[in-house]
Amino acid sequence: MSDQVMKRGLTKRIIPCLDIKDGRTVKGTNFVDLRDAGDPVELGALYAAQGADELVFLDITATVEKRKTLAELVNKISHHINIPFTVGGGISSVENVKELLGNGADKISVNTAAFNRPELIAELEKEFGSQCVVLAIDTKKEEDGEWYVYLHGGRTKTNTKCVDWAKQAVGLGAGEILLTSMNHDGTKAGFALDITKTLSELLSVPVIASGGGGKMEHFETVFNEAQADAALAASIFHFKEIAIPDLKRYLYEHQIPVRI
Repeated sequence: MSDQVMKRGLTKRIIPCLDIKDGRTVKGTNFVDLRDAGDPVELGALYAAQGADELVFLDITATVEKRKTLAELVNKISHHINIPFTVGGGISSVENVKELLGNGADKISVNTAAFNRPELIAELEKEFGSQCVVLAIDTKKEEDGEWYVYLHGGRTKTNTKCVDWAKQAVGLGAGEILLTSMNHDGTKAGFALDITKTLSELLSVPVIASGGGGKMEHFETVFNEAQADAALAASIFHFKEIAIPDLKRYLYEHQIPVRI
């Protein structure tokens, strides 16, 4: 069985994302202009009931505010869902991860701290297994046509190319890549197909496409054309523009393997 078949579970996953600020779910466009999107506990419970495959919780200002992820809120949400739960934001040590797993997280997502100290990925993989370690990459396509890594919730540009960092991180033990295109985030104009396809073909681990999902067709395209393993979205679910059961039915009818 080839690497590609091994890594791609047969079913494609639909993952709602809760971006958390001050204990509330928020959503912006291109990482700015945040607006309130509701209570994260209620939303998490709703999405689990609707058939979401996983739930992602990102404490979006934890790194900038130099504090740990909200363990108490993670605990509350985990008691209302029965699907895999990934938590990220401000995670920089094995101890942070132990606390979050103890409060109901199944996987953790690291971003800035892992970039600044790549051995963190190896430490987490050794302690918890690669299936627990999701590397989140916020990336932006610049005028030179290259995709670069951004840190601190999209505030800090680096000179590292997205592809190079993704390869290095998987080599260190990251078990999944959560790829967010800052150019597409919140635009609802479709996912970043080029960089998603590049990483999907290059890496031996699943790639979650994030940023730009606005119509059901966008999900079909990112699965078919960019070979994403999962697609993550926020505002279209929070603001009831697309319901998860309807999206899954649409994908199923268009020959995309999903869990109904």
